[in-house]
Amino acid sequence: MLKHIRKLILCAALFAAAGCAAQENIEADQLSVKFFNAGKADAILLYTDESAVLIDTGLDGFAPYILHTLNELDIQTLDTLILTHFDKDHIGSADEILESVEVGRVLVSDWPKDSDEYADLMAALETAGIESEVVFGDDQVSFMLDGAEYTIDGPDASDYDKDDSNNSSLIVTVQYGQTSFLLMGDAQNERIKEFLSQDSSEYDVLKVPYHGNYQKQLKNLIPSADPEYAVITCSASEGGEAKTLDLLEEYDIEVFLTSEGNVSIVSDGKNITASYD
Repeated sequence: MLKHIRKLILCAALFAAAGCAAQENIEADQLSVKFFNAGKADAILLYTDESAVLIDTGLDGFAPYILHTLNELDIQTLDTLILTHFDKDHIGSADEILESVEVGRVLVSDWPKDSDEYADLMAALETAGIESEVVFGDDQVSFMLDGAEYTIDGPDASDYDKDDSNNSSLIVTVQYGQTSFLLMGDAQNERIKEFLSQDSSEYDVLKVPYHGNYQKQLKNLIPSADPEYAVITCSASEGGEAKTLDLLEEYDIEVFLTSEGNVSIVSDGKNITASYD
């Protein structure tokens, strides 16, 4: 009961923060990517006129904000829910999303976790009758939705020297026309190095891994990806590390912090615009 009350209070606060905006319209022939202001957590919605994909769901209690946004956009179905890894700041609201919205498929990493959030997720999947699809190693998954091509890269190693959970992150790339996005989850040095050994492409937008915490492999990732825009999912009290921000500035990359608001990036297939909601 207390948990339910807390969620109602959070919901009211989030709606107020959103300014009770009028219903938004989804433009045809464009891909919109919304990085939610979810604190030090990830929740990313990608949508077109005919498709919607949610990558991660933030902490427990964040679902009302996501659901409010889906309602404002008149999105009634998620084609795909991608859970990059099983840390609570990525799957915390997944159970409530699955209970509230029709979801076509769920993609996950192959690193189960002993946590309440993981148990809640498994129960919600069972109730929804959805069998999650594990992405691991060579089993790269690609699919096209309304002109947007998604590629999901799973971790290659069976274990990592440091932080198995973060290094198990699924890495998502999205190609829309001539524009592209690289979404790194919470990948740390070993996982970044692993990815770069397979992908040296340039991307227009980079979701900086692990909430902007500095890692040595960023010195290789950032010039390799060579983005125009970088997004860091962070809280006001735990923003991107100074060394990370300095490195992005060194390469003249425009940086957006979700601690300052929802970040909205829109592609028409040729050009990209980025702003705070």
